[in-house]
Amino acid sequence: MAETTRVLLVEDDPNIVDLIRSNLAVRGFDTIVSTDGMRALALLENSRPDVVLLDLMLPDVDGMELCRIMRERSSVGIIVVSARRGERDKVSALNMGADDYMTKPFSIEELLARITATLRRSRPVATTEPAMTTVTAGDLEIDLAAHRVTRRGTEIHLTPTEFALLRELATDRGKLLSHADLLRRVWGAGYQTETEYVRVYVRRLRAKLEVDGSPPLIINQPRAGYRLAAD
Repeated sequence: MAETTRVLLVEDDPNIVDLIRSNLAVRGFDTIVSTDGMRALALLENSRPDVVLLDLMLPDVDGMELCRIMRERSSVGIIVVSARRGERDKVSALNMGADDYMTKPFSIEELLARITATLRRSRPVATTEPAMTTVTAGDLEIDLAAHRVTRRGTEIHLTPTEFALLRELATDRGKLLSHADLLRRVWGAGYQTETEYVRVYVRRLRAKLEVDGSPPLIINQPRAGYRLAAD
């Protein structure tokens, strides 16, 4: 890797800590560990990790609430790694700002794939200049090159995953993109059945970008997909 990737592992099970830390170390990752929520928040601020692996079942704090606080404070990629397998838990974590959700037990290969996918969104690789660099939608300006969204000159903060989803919709503006298309483009191969991811993140975009009383920016075609409204 061109630069060292720092992973913040928030986990109180020593066996899982040893497993993840040792496997990430041999692949060149720098792993810092917290077994409690308050220390995790301090490390998030002081160590500036590239990605967080967050267990929901911590002894001193509710994991969902910790996820929410982390998202409020940082755009870091958050991957929830939990023994909770329920669909409601997954949706709740995504609503709190998690970028991904994986259940225990898991393979190291799966974990690495999820970390790589998350980093791909937060560290976009420079490519050739896109044919279209700016999209204007109503009073929104979407700068695809700078990964920036503004309304009348005021920036609207989006997480890397939120912007990645908006970018796909804006690049193919007016075109219906299926759930599977968006999952593959934004999250990567292997996510095509995770339709909750798209639904949750479309809701997050709408909450940040749409204004009450104005026409919808992101249009849903039930059981088919989404498209960015055309002019």
